[in-house]
Amino acid sequence: MEEEKKQVIATKEEVEEALQEGLYCIGCGALMQVTDKEEAGYLPMSALQKQLESEQLLCQRCFRLRHYNEIQPVSLTDDDFIKLLHQVSEAKALIVYVLDLFDFSGSTIPGLPRFVGQDNPIYVVGNKVDLLPKSLKEHKIKDWVRGQLKEQGIKPVDVDLTSAAHPANLDMILDKIDDLREGRDVYVVGTTNVGKSTLINQIIKSKTGVQELITTSRFPGTTLDQIAIPLDDGQSLIDTPGIIKADQYAHQVSDKDLKYVLPKNEIKARTYQLNDEQTIFIGGLARFDLVSGLKDSKTSATFYFENNLNLHRTKMIGADDFYEKHQGGLLAPVPKNTEAGLVGHEFRTKTTADLVFAGLGFITIPAGVTVKAYAPAAVSVFLRKAMI
Repeated sequence: MEEEKKQVIATKEEVEEALQEGLYCIGCGALMQVTDKEEAGYLPMSALQKQLESEQLLCQRCFRLRHYNEIQPVSLTDDDFIKLLHQVSEAKALIVYVLDLFDFSGSTIPGLPRFVGQDNPIYVVGNKVDLLPKSLKEHKIKDWVRGQLKEQGIKPVDVDLTSAAHPANLDMILDKIDDLREGRDVYVVGTTNVGKSTLINQIIKSKTGVQELITTSRFPGTTLDQIAIPLDDGQSLIDTPGIIKADQYAHQVSDKDLKYVLPKNEIKARTYQLNDEQTIFIGGLARFDLVSGLKDSKTSATFYFENNLNLHRTKMIGADDFYEKHQGGLLAPVPKNTEAGLVGHEFRTKTTADLVFAGLGFITIPAGVTVKAYAPAAVSVFLRKAMI
C-alpha cells in the first residue's frame, strides 16, 4: 500500500516572497494578501501556507462563497470597477458584451465604447434567454436588442443569445468569438449578475473539461479583478469585474430574498384585466397603480416577475394603509429598509410599452393609459419599447 502523500506546508518566508511576486485568487481575480481581512484577496497566513503549492488558490471570500454560500463584503467602489474596465481601452481586443435579457436595461453599461475603446469591436451575447417565454422568437429578440443598443450609440458586430446556466448556442458563440477576434485578446464585460463568469466557466469546461474554475454566485460583485485564461494562440480570454448598478433591486433586498429578484426558471406571464384605480402589489417590493385606463374596455396588464413573487390586487383607495398593515406578511418580501417606504413615479404611455422596475421585472401595458409605479427611492423605474 502506497504511503499517504503528506501535505506540503510552505514557510512564511516562502509565502511572503510569493506575495511580492504576485499571487491571484483563481475565483475572483483579486491580488492575494494576508494583512487586512476587510480588503479583497485576503487569506490568513496559515491557510496560504497550506495552499501555496495549489494551482487553484482561493481567497477567504471565494472559499466561503463557494463552499458555504456565504458572502463577505469588500471595500471596492464603483470607481474601482470603472477604472479596471477602462484599462481595456488600451488593449487591442474583441469585447464580448454580456447582457441580461430579462433585466436588459439594468444590465447595460452607459458609455461602453468610451470605456473599452472606440476601435475595439463589440460582440453582444444576450444571456438568460431561457427566462423569456419560449413563444418569443429569437430573431425578434435580436432585433429588439439591436434597437435598444442603437439608442445608446452602440453598433455591435453581431448579436447572439444564450443561457449560460443551461448552455444554448455555446458552440456557435465560441466559433463566432474565434472568427471575430483575429488574434486579439477577448475581454468579457458586463454588469453584476449578468452571468459573465458562468458563461466563461462553460467555455472553460467546453475547452478543457475543468468545471467551475471562476467563482460564481447571485451576490453582486463576485469577480473583483481581471481573470485571464490563456487561449491556444497565446492570447487570453479575460473575465472583467461586473459594473455595479446601484439602481437595481439586488441592492435593496436581503441576501435570503435575492432569489425573488434573480429568477432561475422561465418566467410565466401573469395577465390582469384592470379597471381604473386598481392596484397590484408585487410582493412587498413594488406597487403598480392603473390611474386611468382604456375608455371602452378593461385594461390588460401583463406582469413578468419571478414566478414565486406573489402579486396581490386591491383598490387604489386604501392601498397605502393596506401596504402599511400587510408588508412583510401578505406582502412579502420587502426591501431591507422598510422605513423609507416606496416612491411613486407616474407615466402616460403613447405606444405599447414595458414599465420596468430595474433588476426586478417589467409590466407590459397598452398605449393611452396613465399608471403609477412605486419602488424604493434608489431603484430606477421607467418606460421602454415593449419587448414582448
